[in-house]
Amino acid sequence: MIVVKAGGRALAQNLDNIARSIARRASVGMKVIFVHGGGDLVSEYERRMNIEPRFVISPQGIRSRYTDEAELEVFVMVMAGKLNKEIVSRLQKYGTGAIGISGADGGFLRAERKKKIVIMDERGRPRAIPGGYTGRIIDVNTGVAEKLLDSFHVLVVAPIALGTECELLNVDADQAAAKISMSLRAEKLLVLTDVEGVVVGGKILDKMSAGDAEKLQSKIGVGMNRKVMMCCEAVKSGVGEAIISTGLIDDPLEALEREIGTRIKS
Repeated sequence: MIVVKAGGRALAQNLDNIARSIARRASVGMKVIFVHGGGDLVSEYERRMNIEPRFVISPQGIRSRYTDEAELEVFVMVMAGKLNKEIVSRLQKYGTGAIGISGADGGFLRAERKKKIVIMDERGRPRAIPGGYTGRIIDVNTGVAEKLLDSFHVLVVAPIALGTECELLNVDADQAAAKISMSLRAEKLLVLTDVEGVVVGGKILDKMSAGDAEKLQSKIGVGMNRKVMMCCEAVKSGVGEAIISTGLIDDPLEALEREIGTRIKS
């Protein structure tokens, strides 16, 4: 079993090839859990509804979407509805049995709602604000994935979780992919992006240990640093290998078999 996560930009530019690449592996018996992002598409639909997307930066330099009640409604509609089902239909087109769910379905992903979050304000000072409808994943119901993968080769997961009071929560897709890979003891975690790997000092790193990655966090750009952090957590928890690679090539999953992208091991 492998876990693959693709960001919204990679999907927008290369969904056909990503789906075909997954279907090719599924056809020879590989079980795939595919976690998708899609933030840019959410922002597009928000603007159509006269909602301006809001992003915040944590003191650690992590950029994330701020999810209030209005944004949550759009997030659920786009991620669990439109995008999730488009991915499922594309996988079906290429001959693989696929089913799509959100993390709320069957209580697959459980999360704790963040009551407050600390952000950097416009003057570069830390400030606490209400947490909105963002969650931190605390549990993965592995039985849900195992039962679905008994019948389907690919499980497509939208990053929405069920809160402790059964409220819907936006959860980070990189975090979701890492937590799923850890809970199901996946062989590999592959994170597909719109760049070729982790860039430090103008060069793509071909490999690093989790310890090396933690030391380099300050030199890794905003956006990529979260991916590296979650990959490190995954390999330290028993996932065999985490790979950050491009989702923009003809066969993106070849990163599982060939030395491309950045490979992170414990």
